[in-house]
Amino acid sequence: MPAKLPRRPALGRCAGAGAVALALLGAGLPAAASGTVARPDLSRFYDQKVTWSRCTGDRMPKDLECGKVTVPLDYAKPGAGTLDVALARYRASGKPRGSVLLNFGGPGAPGISGLAHSGKDFMGLTNEYDVVTFDPRGVGRSSPVSCGADDTDGTAAQGELDVKDPRAALTWLRQEAAECTEHSGPVLAHMGTVDSARDMDVIRQALGDGKLDYLGFSYGTKLGAVYAAEFPGRVGRMALDGVDTLTESMAEQGVAGAQGQQTALEDFLDWCVTDVGCPFGQDRRQAGDRVVRLVRSLDANPVPGDLGGTFTGQDLVRAIGQALYSRSQWPTLERAVASLVDDGSTRGAEHLAYGTMARPRTSGTGSLTDAADIPSDNLMAALVAVNCADDPDRPTDTRITRDLRQLRARYQQASPVFGESRLTEVLMCYGRPKGTDYIRDEVKNLDTPKLLLVGTRGDPATPYRWTVETAARLGPSAVVLDNRGEGHTGYSSSKCVHRKVDDFLLYGSLPPSGSSCGADPSAGSTP
Repeated sequence: MPAKLPRRPALGRCAGAGAVALALLGAGLPAAASGTVARPDLSRFYDQKVTWSRCTGDRMPKDLECGKVTVPLDYAKPGAGTLDVALARYRASGKPRGSVLLNFGGPGAPGISGLAHSGKDFMGLTNEYDVVTFDPRGVGRSSPVSCGADDTDGTAAQGELDVKDPRAALTWLRQEAAECTEHSGPVLAHMGTVDSARDMDVIRQALGDGKLDYLGFSYGTKLGAVYAAEFPGRVGRMALDGVDTLTESMAEQGVAGAQGQQTALEDFLDWCVTDVGCPFGQDRRQAGDRVVRLVRSLDANPVPGDLGGTFTGQDLVRAIGQALYSRSQWPTLERAVASLVDDGSTRGAEHLAYGTMARPRTSGTGSLTDAADIPSDNLMAALVAVNCADDPDRPTDTRITRDLRQLRARYQQASPVFGESRLTEVLMCYGRPKGTDYIRDEVKNLDTPKLLLVGTRGDPATPYRWTVETAARLGPSAVVLDNRGEGHTGYSSSKCVHRKVDDFLLYGSLPPSGSSCGADPSAGSTP
């Protein structure tokens, strides 16, 4: 079946379109990397101080404070417009030594809702730090991008992306690209990791810190590494958990991601079939085929969604993928699929796939967006925008038409469940200008204080080999902690990793490079 991209939360795909938009969407090298262009005057951005007040909105903890900084839309042309970047913090329990800045990954994951939801995981850090996070540019409350996933004016891209028909796929992608440009505004042109790293330096200064102490997860590890390359003299204590690749192309990353998710799915099915309530039955040999058949059936015949719209096989794929990040979610996934199969209820699966998301109103640039007005497809729109801005590879129409069948077979071999959606993400860069090659070419051999890199052996999203490869690329500054557990990242699932990361951030105590944390006994089972 074709990969379906329903006009619903988190599955809108975006790419640039039109001659004017294509000219705007390129991500350039940082000025420091060119060596020939004088730096523009950014002093007014570096003179800011953050004004904090209690965060407002549903499910916001009473002790979580919110603020903002203003950054240039384009660092090469700081007079051409600005946007506000939303911040949140938990204050230190005593006099702080400074702030530790968190990024929860994605790209496209909002920091404020992430910290509000999982703040208890970081309370140990408040012994010494104000714990601060932010919604990166184009994400959450910081001028969120959108591809108009819930647009009701009839202009949204119609039908589905059929990766079996290259010509039809290219036509669909062009139409979708136009929607992303229309709904996102000027910030879409400046969504790369290089720009977000510069925003982090403005945040560091606004917080009053001479050095950046930082904890980044998943994509946040790439963001941290880019910051360290751009501002090596301003790196403090930096911990990177779930290390992303700095060198692999989008196509290579997609295959690795599909393989990792398929392995995690196999582990889930091994567990599920031991329970009489498993919706895929008790025969392990048939369980995998039943997953594939259910996805294909829902793609061919979507059902009404309990939260509105329709629920497709690709919605189910996203729900499964989200649940596989942590073994603690396995019982929730089992119940959600059972409700879908037995009762026709999509509510549990939709909650896993999308959580609670608002309908889109407006996007673009300028002041902070109200939480209720964040576009429902913001996560996926931002993910695609950042990934494409960071990737310099752009296959031509001719190459896509020639190679798509072979590429689709490769992704299907990597995972019959996740391959189609992973391939779709890669294709969404079609129509965008070539992304920056700065990350691939220049983020290496860092001259910084020691960096702690945590890799998890059973990580379905960021394979352990990326930790080893990135550490070698970054050079002697990189110290590797080998987490021999499962799940995406280790800080929240491994007591050992949590302790060693906190010891480094709080006291500067590093484990020997190559040392390991064994799998927690509690992580090997599910409630």
